[in-house]
Amino acid sequence: MKTHEQIQYIEFLSNDLEQIKRFYKNAFNWKFTDFGPEYTAFEGKYIEGGFTVGVPVKGSILPIIYSEKLEETLGKVKFAKGKIVKEIFDFPGGRRFHFADIDGNELAVWSDKNSEGIQIDL
Repeated sequence: MKTHEQIQYIEFLSNDLEQIKRFYKNAFNWKFTDFGPEYTAFEGKYIEGGFTVGVPVKGSILPIIYSEKLEETLGKVKFAKGKIVKEIFDFPGGRRFHFADIDGNELAVWSDKNSEGIQIDL
């Protein structure tokens, strides 16, 4: 279920996708869908996310927030003094942008449709 402006998806880095899939399948019964050799998505009860190839380090988790109005949410992030790390871009599941909060934590916001955000004067 997608809820406006709530964390909905989380991505992790993994050294070995096959090994990490076995672990989470065994530990939590998560189901996996591969999207090429460097990305696998997972789903479990009340959780969705993915693993991409990379070296896990502290701070390597990317929380992803769903938005029904991507441009409006981008404006709100800017207004709150968030730093835009990646402007809005298309990806196979929709569109998203990345930002750093005031402590430097990176998050992303996505939408599954071409949203028509409300213009916010900053």
